Amino acid sequence: MNAQHPNDNEQAALWNGRAGRAWIDGQATLDRMFSAFEDLLADTVRNASARRVLDVGCGTGSTTLAAARAAGVQGECLGVDISQPMIAVARDRAEREGSTARFVGADVQTHAFAPARFDLVISRFGVMFFDDPVAAFTNLRRAASAGAPLQVIAWRSPAENPYMTTAERAAAPLLPDMPVRAPGAPGQFAFADRHRVASILQESGWTGIDIQPIDVDCAFPEKDLVGYFTRLGTVGQVLQDMDEATRRQVIGTVRAAFDPFVHADEVRFTAACWMIGAKAPAHA
Repeated sequence: MNAQHPNDNEQAALWNGRAGRAWIDGQATLDRMFSAFEDLLADTVRNASARRVLDVGCGTGSTTLAAARAAGVQGECLGVDISQPMIAVARDRAEREGSTARFVGADVQTHAFAPARFDLVISRFGVMFFDDPVAAFTNLRRAASAGAPLQVIAWRSPAENPYMTTAERAAAPLLPDMPVRAPGAPGQFAFADRHRVASILQESGWTGIDIQPIDVDCAFPEKDLVGYFTRLGTVGQVLQDMDEATRRQVIGTVRAAFDPFVHADEVRFTAACWMIGAKAPAHA
């Protein structure tokens, strides 16, 4: 297998191409799967009495829309993501909902946010893809007002998340050239190392760093399972270039590997994550 070390240009190409389209196709399933995290972040908005919220790596906008509902009609919620196709979907969703949420397609590492603008920065699985995480979190700290909290959710290790690695483990014997995850490289588990995350936040100027493990029960309909793993993740990307016979074999093998997570008509798993908290300095 080949190790992946995508740089930021590759991340932009990925999320503006196949990966972005896959997330759009799977939007309804993913929103249902991760709804508990959306609720956690909406509670954070309410508990912080936040009115100007920045949602990092907002994807198709579910968490930003939830934040806008929690902030109320006087709130100002901005979602930012590097994927222009996903931002377009998020804008459409906001328009249909009549939401005050706004969205911008940009690279968080370099985007010129208004300084000291936001009184809360949140993210659901959107901060692990930076080529230069210190630059990204430094930029976010500059965008935060004095004392503003940061509250983001990221995955813990692959070993603690067997559901999330089921497809690639099952497919590996059939796809020997499938890319493997490189520890610490931009990607789903880039923030698995708690000490590395703390170091990134410290170096980028955040204070009051608090990183706690959370285990969250997730579920979605079993009828969506094959569509989920054939579109998303490494296996989903590789399958797009497979011949039909190999594709059928991989799908059958991978689907069987998910059996331990299937309960009647529902897929259930526990997501092992970090709840990462910090504060912008009280004084510039």
